[in-house]
Amino acid sequence: MKKPELLAPAGDFEKLKIAIEYGADAVYAGVSHFSLRCHSGKEFDYETFKEAVDYAHERGVKVYATVNSFPFENQLPLVESHIKKLKEIGVDAMIISTLGVIAKAKEIAPEIDIHLSTQANALNSWDYKAYRDFGVKRIIAARETSLKDLIKIKEKVPDVEIEIFVHGAMCFAYSGRCLLSAVQFGRNPNKGSCANDCRYPYVLYAENPETGTMFKMEEYEDGTYIMNAKDLCLIKHIPEILDAGVVDSLKIEGRTKAPYYVAVVTKAYRDAIDEYLSSGKCDCEKYYKEILTTKNRGLTDAYLVKRPYERDDTQNLETSLTHGEWQVSGVVTQEGDSFMCKYKTFPGDVVEILLPKNAKISPCENEIGKIWQEDGKWYLKFNKIVTKSGKELNAVHSGNQNPIMLPCKLPPLTFLRKKVEYSPNGV
Repeated sequence: MKKPELLAPAGDFEKLKIAIEYGADAVYAGVSHFSLRCHSGKEFDYETFKEAVDYAHERGVKVYATVNSFPFENQLPLVESHIKKLKEIGVDAMIISTLGVIAKAKEIAPEIDIHLSTQANALNSWDYKAYRDFGVKRIIAARETSLKDLIKIKEKVPDVEIEIFVHGAMCFAYSGRCLLSAVQFGRNPNKGSCANDCRYPYVLYAENPETGTMFKMEEYEDGTYIMNAKDLCLIKHIPEILDAGVVDSLKIEGRTKAPYYVAVVTKAYRDAIDEYLSSGKCDCEKYYKEILTTKNRGLTDAYLVKRPYERDDTQNLETSLTHGEWQVSGVVTQEGDSFMCKYKTFPGDVVEILLPKNAKISPCENEIGKIWQEDGKWYLKFNKIVTKSGKELNAVHSGNQNPIMLPCKLPPLTFLRKKVEYSPNGV
């Protein structure tokens, strides 16, 4: 059975490191220029992006650069310069949406692979053949494509790699071709500055043109989230995706998501893939529950296994975001002897330890606290809160920049989390 690549988002250097530590085979990232996540791209400049690419390559992980916006005529010299810099940096591939940019990239950097962005909406074997003949190595399938169609496409165009989104935010518009925030805010979604207008509540009115009477159509007091798509989650379909044998890369969306999201989702898909490949079985429900610890808009398996017209459960009309069941308490530092607080921690608190892929730890106990394993999970109890400089605190809260000591060393980028209760309004 073919082992597909697991591709994770790297919105900044920290998230790139986390994606790698939690099991990604490749990551995608970019500087702000000509990327459809230009705000996350601002986390990188060319110098730090080069550092990140080198960091990934040293660990056997590929980096794909996003150049997938739709440039205007006056931007073409800047695109050309950008491609030249990506060539110097040594990225493994460029993700591109338009034929013109593909042609220029092949001219400037023929040694770098071209991946066709999902924004190009490739849906059938004619599209795949045409892009292949134009020099595209991999096509990121439109989110509206079904697995049955991908099987047929692979039969007809076997020499093109296929990448699919398996997890992350879904767009109300067809494969992301939207101008809603351009109309309302002057922020062009197809140039990476989407304002996420589809996530807002809207109030609808019905007007009788003959009488001028207008009726407010109310479903919820604060408006209705009529365009708010649920998040994609295909973790339960890992067996049939792998059985199909036509998908070369499984992609997780979320360059603007939190580091915890990157860790949890990457590890869940890594474990599900590895478990199924090694045993022919997948406890996918377990990994689905793990994913529910992250913030989401509700989860749907969208269109890979069902046609759009066959379902009506892909939208969340009640809220734009649902809190996960767990709150990140802290992230372990590179030294491994302390953590940076991300929530609030008091003496006596017990937190669960979320380890990177393949990390091993041992039980320990001292005056600072105790680490132990129970029912296959690792836990940490704090007897006292002590900063790295030796100061004892009554509590530590998010925003405190003092590293807090651990009872014993943990792997860098380990997450500490605890279950929390949220009120209905998400506070």
